Amino acid sequence: MSPSAALPLQIHGPADLAPLVGHELGASQWITIDQARIDEFAESTLDRQWIHCEVERAARESPYKTTIAHGYLTLSLGPALNDQIILFPGARMVLNYGLNRVRFPNAVRSGSRLRLKLRLLEMEDIPGGVQLTLRQNFEVAGQEKPVCVADSVMRVFWDEPDRPA
Repeated sequence: MSPSAALPLQIHGPADLAPLVGHELGASQWITIDQARIDEFAESTLDRQWIHCEVERAARESPYKTTIAHGYLTLSLGPALNDQIILFPGARMVLNYGLNRVRFPNAVRSGSRLRLKLRLLEMEDIPGGVQLTLRQNFEVAGQEKPVCVADSVMRVFWDEPDRPA
């Protein structure tokens, strides 16, 4: 299996992952981050700061001249966008184990198109499976600087790992 294979990559066991360590796995489809999505996120998290939700005020006072998405909204899209890049058919369980590092070096302006690029940084054997560290690089169309860079940790468990005992 190579990083240039058709997406999403189908990973059936640790042997499929080993040659991918250190490589970019691919990019998700572009999605639009519109004001409705930003407002829904604000309501569900109770984070209604004006820079996210007050369109007229943001146009006047924000350095971005529009509302921007919450950083955590961008980050929360990681699992869904990951699934457009890599899947684990036959895995007994895939768990989000956490994050090692997260940065928001740029803003997602309302109406922007966002996608995720994924790189497999590390793979570590754990009982019954593997722990993966994935670099999530969120980018906005037309902008060179990423909007979020996060090192996500996931654990993937198989009933019968495909490695020698």
